[in-house]
Amino acid sequence: MWHMFMKNCILKNNDVIFLNKKYFWYYKRFFDIFLSILLFPILIIVMIVVLFFNLIFNKGSLFFIQKRMGKNCKPFYAMKFRTMKYSKTIDRKFSDPLEHDRITNFGKVLRKYRIDELPQILNVLKGEMSLIGPRPDYYEHALIFLDNVPLYKERHAIRPGISGLSQIRYGYVEGLSETKKKTKIDLYYIHNVSLSLEIKVFFGTLYTIIKGIN
Repeated sequence: MWHMFMKNCILKNNDVIFLNKKYFWYYKRFFDIFLSILLFPILIIVMIVVLFFNLIFNKGSLFFIQKRMGKNCKPFYAMKFRTMKYSKTIDRKFSDPLEHDRITNFGKVLRKYRIDELPQILNVLKGEMSLIGPRPDYYEHALIFLDNVPLYKERHAIRPGISGLSQIRYGYVEGLSETKKKTKIDLYYIHNVSLSLEIKVFFGTLYTIIKGIN
């Protein structure tokens, strides 16, 4: 049953997405690796700083690792700096708002300036993510979206991103209606991807980080 699900979810490589811009995706992967290697020393420095402040303001594990849905709907484990109080299980349903009461004061700072996302460059180096692409959803919620959001499967034709077009337009979304809007933007990105669009998302992400937009 699991095998059949994965077979139905995987998109064919001869899809028009890849036929039209075959070499773009190769170059995109090259720059993902190149830029992630450049960012790696920054990650180490930030990790040491976050670890220090965690001892005072955010006691607990340094990282938060969560199962997400990646390319071809395959699961992977995304890494982030922990911003919330520890919980054994994730009780939040796909339609529930973010649990703001669990976010620590230091975690709010990490989230505001997107510092918590920085460890995901390790996911990029592992080939599980890209620097820019559709944001990966929590795996259990994504399974529900597959059955209830039109074309949600298609947004997994490429690697998910640390930032993306829908991310800078909508930010954090919840529920089916918002996920449908996000999916439309993600599909627009996939089918219209270009260097100019990548640059647009890059500077949009910088603006979001500098302004501390939630």
